[in-house]
Amino acid sequence: MPRAASHPALPLDAEEFLTWLRVEQGRSANTLIAYRGDLRSYVEWLADRGRDLTGVTEADVTDYVGFLRAQGRAPSSVKRALVAVRAFHRFSALEGLTTLDPSADVALPKVPRGVPKALSEDEIEALIDAVQGSDPLARRDRAILEVLYGTGLRISELVGLSLADVDLVDGLIRAFGKGSKERLVPLGRCAATALEEWLAAGGRPEVEPERWARRGDAEALFLNTRGGRLSRQGAWGIVRRHGDRAGLGERLTPHVLRHSCATHMLDHGADIRAVQELLGHASISTTQIYTMVSTERLWSVYRAAHPRAVAPNR
Repeated sequence: MPRAASHPALPLDAEEFLTWLRVEQGRSANTLIAYRGDLRSYVEWLADRGRDLTGVTEADVTDYVGFLRAQGRAPSSVKRALVAVRAFHRFSALEGLTTLDPSADVALPKVPRGVPKALSEDEIEALIDAVQGSDPLARRDRAILEVLYGTGLRISELVGLSLADVDLVDGLIRAFGKGSKERLVPLGRCAATALEEWLAAGGRPEVEPERWARRGDAEALFLNTRGGRLSRQGAWGIVRRHGDRAGLGERLTPHVLRHSCATHMLDHGADIRAVQELLGHASISTTQIYTMVSTERLWSVYRAAHPRAVAPNR
């Protein structure tokens, strides 16, 4: 049996950088995994050229970007790799591990912005209506869809919710976003009603096991069929299953519901700063993507409805 390839350990400086990201910056486990992989590829590329992290020059960093592009990597993938490299070198310079930051003047590649494909409001209605019945799992699935669309939560934020994070009296949810940043999110009428039905007799209590298998499962808002905390993959499958029933197919993902929440709010006149706060975006530029969607919708409606929007056939 062939032996699995093993990766050499990262240099101590790189490990210190990753520890700093985790402890001081509060980066998520997935982010750390991505940074570790990008740095490992960078270190291996340098080693193939007889270089190490202490003697990197600006030309080396530029050549590495060219190497990634020559591999046929997408601009977004090249940008992510360079972000990791630049963050490491900036950390090394600030901590005095090196005298200069060789990546400071290497520009990040431009990545074309894709416009999110939001569902229409009618399609949202069809999706919710695709959940049939009032058994415990139907109540759970309806609550998941209503909360995802009604609050714009990320799927990881949704499955991380505990019972104590939901305030049905004041209509608020406490969500923990990227970097464990906490925010309060309003809970609309439809989402609140669906949650009340899920938490009432005949809903979540019917799924609770006689004995909890893991610590923390008893506090989970959403449970799987075995009475454990619903996983990200489990919630993803629930969304796709009902999307298939509603005829949405591969167009629907949990993130599309987040897109749709933001787009529909802007369509109905919401302030962009309020939408930024709702979604937990660190930068307003991220939220501004949705204004592009709303503008396109506005033009689409205008062209279809206004008699002088399109020149008549001559």
